[in-house]
Amino acid sequence: MKNLILNLQKITVLVILFITTNSFAQDYSQVDLLVSNYPKSFSKAEDLAEKINKDFTKEDEKARAIFYWIATNIKYDVKTFYTQKNNRPVAFTFRNQEEKEAKQRQFKLDFALNAFKSKKAVCQGYTALFDHLAALTGLESVTVTGTAKTTATQIGKLPGASDHAWNAVKINGHWKLVEPTWASGVVDPAKKIFTPKFNDGYFFTPPEIFVYTHFPDNKKWLLGEFTEQEFASYPLYFGEYIRDDYTILAPKTGIFTGKKYNTIAFKIKNLNPEDQVTYALTRFRKIELPELKVTGDITEFNVFLPDNSNGYLTIYINNKGIATYKIQR
Repeated sequence: MKNLILNLQKITVLVILFITTNSFAQDYSQVDLLVSNYPKSFSKAEDLAEKINKDFTKEDEKARAIFYWIATNIKYDVKTFYTQKNNRPVAFTFRNQEEKEAKQRQFKLDFALNAFKSKKAVCQGYTALFDHLAALTGLESVTVTGTAKTTATQIGKLPGASDHAWNAVKINGHWKLVEPTWASGVVDPAKKIFTPKFNDGYFFTPPEIFVYTHFPDNKKWLLGEFTEQEFASYPLYFGEYIRDDYTILAPKTGIFTGKKYNTIAFKIKNLNPEDQVTYALTRFRKIELPELKVTGDITEFNVFLPDNSNGYLTIYINNKGIATYKIQR
């Protein structure tokens, strides 16, 4: 489970979908097939929830049905994303805590229904709609806010101001992480265009993978023991990497500082024999084909760094970016 749009000339990449591997994913193809035949529009959310409740009884299958319908029917609202930074936060008055919470619930419901009706949303709309449909189908779900690692410039930086939202849903008594926004497609930041592209790597993503690109404001929703420093040290993993079956075993760090790093040794597990591995250094803007050593299910290769190779190193599998590393010589 892994994905991202990389521009070598401006490595300021925005991804609306990101990280995982099918080796830990259950097969939900039958759920996806059934939901793919649902209407693209329902008159109200209750009608969609009723259909899901009729077709599925297991909690995980209900969650998958909601996730798949949202990710394949709601488009990312690029215009709102690029203009909302200039918009003021919504201000409201309240007389007591009860009234405050009631108004906050109404704002969230408005986000959900607007996404459902318009078929467009930014992350708040995706997550609010997931929570709304979860409640209507008898599931417990919450919106989680935090920092998302979406650009190479964030490699090495601690989590900052909250800039993204995703969901946690309780399945058979255990919380699972889902990322309906990034699962829906990718945004080209240069052209400001959204391309729908379903990525199921963001469904029930293991916490140790999810933390590569998501760090919650409330550490409870890490669902594991991870630190801000670990989050900062990770390379920028793309959605293609999250989605597919291979795993980068080495290197684990995303930053290489100093002249001592003349060579970076890579080790990847579960590549297919026909998979093509390439890499590029942003300073040189040239795709390189490394010499591969294959032993069983392990593929190894070296990336040689010239003295003036400051910038970013991106690894590609079959011409798709899977991870970017920061080079400081």
